[in-house]
Amino acid sequence: MVKSMNIPALIAKAQKLQSLVTGPEILVLPNVWDAGSTRIVADAGFQVIATSSAGIAWSLGYADGENIQRNDMLFMVQRISHTVDLPVTADMEAGYGENPEAVAETLLETLKAGAIGANFEDSLSKPKGRELLEFKLSVERIQAARVAANSVDVPFVINARTDGFYGSRNDDPFNEAVQRANAYLEAGADSVFVPFVNNKNLITRLVKEIDGPINILLGPSSPTIPELKEIGVARVSIGGLFSLMSYTNIRKACAEIHDDGTYSWAQNALTHPEMNKLMS
Repeated sequence: MVKSMNIPALIAKAQKLQSLVTGPEILVLPNVWDAGSTRIVADAGFQVIATSSAGIAWSLGYADGENIQRNDMLFMVQRISHTVDLPVTADMEAGYGENPEAVAETLLETLKAGAIGANFEDSLSKPKGRELLEFKLSVERIQAARVAANSVDVPFVINARTDGFYGSRNDDPFNEAVQRANAYLEAGADSVFVPFVNNKNLITRLVKEIDGPINILLGPSSPTIPELKEIGVARVSIGGLFSLMSYTNIRKACAEIHDDGTYSWAQNALTHPEMNKLMS
């Protein structure tokens, strides 16, 4: 596998991402799901490309929640990585397997696809909803991912997601999230991702209690990016929101065509030549 990778280029991109995660400015990651959205985000001046696992899954006909096969996800990560000469961090869901070996293999395959960072979450979809993986196993999964990255001498940026506020059956999700986040950082994660928290005071408490860079998922009710920077959040991402907005606009356009036979939805669209220029 090592022979098939441009290790010096991957190291340089990983170091750039790491410097942005730990730097003084908040790292803003508008997640993409295909080559076109990647070029648009890059053209807007963002320094890092982050993928949306949900957006990729939907674009290939899967529901979100690790229903997509790993090879299908990796295919899109590779297309995105080869579209721009920027660091790419990929949302690789729960690593496509519960055991640490599966996560390690997924990290190496993600690196082979051209990404130099990844999210790995600690919960799985079950019939009754999301459930957190057992604590010890979750820590071992991050340890295995770090060992895998070290085996090819690439400072791969691991963003360990904890679903303490989403998949926990604990009566104290805050302490659950903090305990897991700090354990993942000790196990080799470079940053931790705590999604589904929008309250400013709660985010402030998380920043104080977690001993490393924190990634927050943005949404309509989230504090502003300047507010999150002031709190001390290191990186922010939007998950599948861009792809959802695209599908929302298509739905609105369909309704207008069907009901009114008009085309006001197309007035501000990118032109064919503009899109071709972006992709050339």
